[in-house]
Amino acid sequence: MKAETIAIKVEDLTKRETTISIFLIGVMFFIFGFISWVNSILIPYFKIACELTSFQAYLVAFAFYIAYFVMSVPASFLLRKLGFKKGMMLGFWAMALGAFIFVPAAMSRTYEIFLMGLFTIGIGLSILQTAANPYITILGSKDRAAQRISIMGICNKAAGILSPIVFAAVILKPTDTDLFKQLSSMTDLQRSAALDELIQRVITPYICLGTFLFILGYLVYKSPLPEIDTEHESQDVATANAGKNSIFQFPHLILGALAIFLHVGTQVIAIDTIIGYANSMGIDLLEAKVFPSYTLFCTICGYLIGITVIPKFISQVNALRICTLLGTIFTLLIIFAHGQINFLGHDTDISIWFVVLLGLANSLVWAGIWPLALDDLGRFTKLGASIMIMGLCGNAIMPLFYGYFADKLDVRQAYWVLLPCYLYLVFYAVKGHKLRKWGF
Repeated sequence: MKAETIAIKVEDLTKRETTISIFLIGVMFFIFGFISWVNSILIPYFKIACELTSFQAYLVAFAFYIAYFVMSVPASFLLRKLGFKKGMMLGFWAMALGAFIFVPAAMSRTYEIFLMGLFTIGIGLSILQTAANPYITILGSKDRAAQRISIMGICNKAAGILSPIVFAAVILKPTDTDLFKQLSSMTDLQRSAALDELIQRVITPYICLGTFLFILGYLVYKSPLPEIDTEHESQDVATANAGKNSIFQFPHLILGALAIFLHVGTQVIAIDTIIGYANSMGIDLLEAKVFPSYTLFCTICGYLIGITVIPKFISQVNALRICTLLGTIFTLLIIFAHGQINFLGHDTDISIWFVVLLGLANSLVWAGIWPLALDDLGRFTKLGASIMIMGLCGNAIMPLFYGYFADKLDVRQAYWVLLPCYLYLVFYAVKGHKLRKWGF
């Protein structure tokens, strides 16, 4: 039986079915976060183990997230044909395959094979995200969409706090700090042997991860998660969209996809570059590994604020405006604020704490953009969501800009790439989301 024949409308779900669905999607967002945010420590780890430049190291993020650009539109057609649950199962199985690819990559210490594995994991995640984001957006009242997305964000970022710490605990040893210092003085043969041993530590964890993801995909397929009809339109929306036959006739969606591109780029830069920025201040990898968790903790604080105040005290769009403005201010403070401070046991320049605070500024941007961009799409919702997911390739491209300028200038001045991103996000929050036809 085809998925479309068993799809049901959101308003026909019982309260219990809605609660179970939100819980299951929350579990999925936790898994998304755990796998995605481990990149923040994979980047410096591969940089050492595979002897890479900053630009080459940030190809981790590129390989992982460019999959969203490649796969998001095909994923929408896949989900339309197979349904949400079978599509999600295939997504988890693709991620499992990517994890297993890490084994031959580690055995040969071949960076290109690691990138292939990361790309395959990204393919699976793009399918899952194309399903999960519109699912949670429409699973309830429109004015509480940002609240639900914030809850998903907590699941995602809580996993992100854990993943680099867990990865470091499993992969790194207390003696590695001395090892990293000694690498430059080793002979070529000694260094090669040491780096082979270092990189092969990922084999067992990724075999376990791949097995877990394969089993999880089957369990999701057998779960009580309902198939939801995303093609249904109200009478008003159907009338408004009657003359539209292209997704590009919705400027608020296209501008929203660009906003997502820039937002996720700023978010991944804030998290994936902070360890390298800490290293530039003389902080070693074993100490610096906690900084992505600080940034993600600030993001969770922002989510909790959003859940508390939206929509009771502040609207979704005003929360978006505040966060984008904060991002602009914090970016300028990263570049221009100077001064040595000791905070949370770390002796650092004050500017790194403004990188951490970008987590707060970024917290409600995703939740604010999605419901605004998908508003009134009706039968175009699935395709619109896939266009939005394409925007996640910003995670792939923006870190390369940062890495390029980090090599050419320095790791601090490279944060200038964030400023035009936040200025555009301010524009979308103030005006861009209101546009229903092209022309200003």
